Amino acid sequence: MASLAAAELLALRNGVPVPAVRVSEGAVATAFASERHLRIDGRTPTSFAPLSGFWQTADGWVRTHANYPHHRARLLSALGIADTGDDQALTEVLAKELASRPARQVQETVYAAGGLAVAVAAAPGAPGPALVETRRTGQGVPRRLPPASTPAQGVRVLDLTRVIAGPVGTRTLALLGADVLRVDTPRIPEDADTHADTGMGKRSTLLDLTSPGDRHAFDDLLSQADVVVTGYRPGALDRHGLAPDALISRHPQLIVAQLSAWGWSGPWAERRGFDSLVQAGSGIAAIEAAAGGHPGVLPAQALDHGTGYLLAAAVLRALSDRRTSGGGQLLRLSLAATASWLMHDIRPAPVRGGADRYEPGPWLTETESPYGLLRHANPPVHYDGAPTNWNRAPTKWGTDLPTWP
Repeated sequence: MASLAAAELLALRNGVPVPAVRVSEGAVATAFASERHLRIDGRTPTSFAPLSGFWQTADGWVRTHANYPHHRARLLSALGIADTGDDQALTEVLAKELASRPARQVQETVYAAGGLAVAVAAAPGAPGPALVETRRTGQGVPRRLPPASTPAQGVRVLDLTRVIAGPVGTRTLALLGADVLRVDTPRIPEDADTHADTGMGKRSTLLDLTSPGDRHAFDDLLSQADVVVTGYRPGALDRHGLAPDALISRHPQLIVAQLSAWGWSGPWAERRGFDSLVQAGSGIAAIEAAAGGHPGVLPAQALDHGTGYLLAAAVLRALSDRRTSGGGQLLRLSLAATASWLMHDIRPAPVRGGADRYEPGPWLTETESPYGLLRHANPPVHYDGAPTNWNRAPTKWGTDLPTWP
């Protein structure tokens, strides 16, 4: 989808036929596990912290997520466990504590404390929301992007996302020529290894929106942006005046793309979540369970990566639409919608040679960066004449100026 949307936008900009689109299965399989293939000066990053994973409870299983220090602290505090700093000992204590409690009780207790734990669903539920929700936000003067060598050249994207899904989407837009500036709060650190993987082609700055000076800098960036992508849970940015309707009322031609974990309605809409937790809560973990009943996972963070490329495709299509209709658009995607799409709307196809038997070697490359020598996955988005790599390595997280070139 992202490759086709990119090719169509490029053709519109240049008044030429749509370039042929050819996507390699090996490239896609490698890119969907980009964080696992990443090497930094030969070092293999750690994907999950010791306290993140599946745990047996008194009546089932839960999945925890404690990769970030604040989530780890809230998980332990919610369960009354003192953090001794000894991960091996804490793993045993946590396992014993969780085994004494019902899964749903653990889920709600940890959530109430701001932590992350989800009871593993025994089976998939009913089909979820639409894969991509789109709403036009008014009419305006059509904005015809000038001819260019890449589809998104000259497009300014404010990236307010974290971890994998949103950053994969904006990383794809950067590959296709967009000027992407990621903006984070200095109060919540990002994992350096994750940013080394998802920061390709982008710049990164830190702004505290409660500081008048930083807020002025952000508003100046916003006034010149074409696209804003948000990846925080619904409502989290509203207190800063960044709710979608508020953004669009001030900037009618803005394309606003929102990403959430659990969707946009229902009791879980405002909850935090990650790919691993949505797999657990949606029924994927039950589908992938081992013969002994231990919950399983997809062979890649497919909800993150899949949603990221869908997000990039939706933004590219919105840019194409703006050429003729003017106005802005509100785009909404979620990991839960992608999970439902995988379970309900895709027909299984025979696996040729086994799902894990492809060789990633041809789809890996090396790039020097401020983090060191990166061995990383090549971009899977491809059409005739497409960029084969990003035009810049990731900068160090939070070290760029909050300005547009």
